[in-house]
Amino acid sequence: MSVVTRFAPSPTGYLHIGGARTALFNWLFARKMGGRYLLRIEDTDRARSTDAAIAAIIDGLDWLGLSHDGEITYQFSRAARHREAAEAMIARGTAFRCYCSPDEVETLRAEAHEQGRALRSPWRDGGERPGAPHVIRLRAPDDGDVLNADLIQGDVRIKARDIDDLVLLRADGTPTYMLSVVVDDHDMGVTHVIRGDDHLTNAARQIPIFRAMAWTPPKFAHVPLIHGEDGKKLSKRHGAQAVHEYRDMGYLPEAVAAYLMRLGWSPGHDDILSKDEAIAQFDIGQIGKGPARLDFKKLDFVNAHFMGQADDARLAQLLGDHLKGKGEPSANARTLARIAGALKTRAKTIPDLAEQARFVLAKRPLPFTDSAKALLSEAFRARLARLSARLSAESAWEHGPLGAALKAFATEEGVGLGQIGPGLRAALTGGAPAPDLGLALELLGREEALARMSDQI
Repeated sequence: MSVVTRFAPSPTGYLHIGGARTALFNWLFARKMGGRYLLRIEDTDRARSTDAAIAAIIDGLDWLGLSHDGEITYQFSRAARHREAAEAMIARGTAFRCYCSPDEVETLRAEAHEQGRALRSPWRDGGERPGAPHVIRLRAPDDGDVLNADLIQGDVRIKARDIDDLVLLRADGTPTYMLSVVVDDHDMGVTHVIRGDDHLTNAARQIPIFRAMAWTPPKFAHVPLIHGEDGKKLSKRHGAQAVHEYRDMGYLPEAVAAYLMRLGWSPGHDDILSKDEAIAQFDIGQIGKGPARLDFKKLDFVNAHFMGQADDARLAQLLGDHLKGKGEPSANARTLARIAGALKTRAKTIPDLAEQARFVLAKRPLPFTDSAKALLSEAFRARLARLSARLSAESAWEHGPLGAALKAFATEEGVGLGQIGPGLRAALTGGAPAPDLGLALELLGREEALARMSDQI
């Protein structure tokens, strides 16, 4: 059997981080099994589905590198096929036309509830009322259990008597979600449905529809949802929920993917894996049954790992875009790449990298913090003049020789580096964050570093 998975979002908003993880698990499993990963846009809610949401979902998936196979399927465009399937079930005797009015349905539902069973229509065993308004309902199974041998949750059994005679086609001829999903999964050849466990009860309703058409149901795998750090369902109070928010916060897509795949999946080690590295190791059976907790500190750690491995030119582009968006001083691509290469192992995110690069990009005269001003006493300015003369004679303007020159100068002055470093750092940065002084001097360059020192002498 050739494995086929699908990600099927509703385009009523952004790509949620939980949806992104679902897509990632589908992508990983399909790639692991040498199968296909498909994308279906479930746009049947015409009042809420928007082109902007569709674009946002596709953009988010592309950003994460989750390219789908084949063409995108748009569910609404397949409504005629869904109606055809409902009519086929009537011909098979597994669905029927129900002529109950909405008020009659409510009465029947209340009676069923009192008796502890699901809704059963009086029209399920046949009958016609030509020309009268009606819906098409599934003739739900009467006896036994509906078994979902879930690949994550284990065997989930629901008694047949607890499943309604589900509406398949509404009175206006529009198909319901349950019917559309089943028909689309069958026609797309989906073999494995990997989705959030908020759909777990839907499996027991969809399996009888598959059987009503004599179709083999796919294997189901219901993934626990993502919770916040407090263990409660993820919401706005926990921070970013949309994939594009993580991009805007300066996280790298490979880091977000690497972190998401480990939210719930435990391959037995703590290695940070790229998507491609994870393919060979991915196993649905290793996904836990309990909700995973979003932890931004761990995400920062993972992102820092990938920041350190990232190409300097790429980071320069991201850094430049961030600075432009904030209206902050920037530099040419070559300079930004040099800065990124030197500082990337010290940064957790792109904004963090920008903060660490701020001292290099600042324009003279520098703004000074109060604590930086306090370090620049008259006595230190005199010492700074001697240090400037000493450094201007250095032939190699690189952090190693420059660091050695600072130590030699401290020895010549008869003081420790602690009597030189803080004041020099203040003169070079104005109090902004900066790396060790040798590297700070190198990044500034000879001319700019000596000019900043001269400004304070």
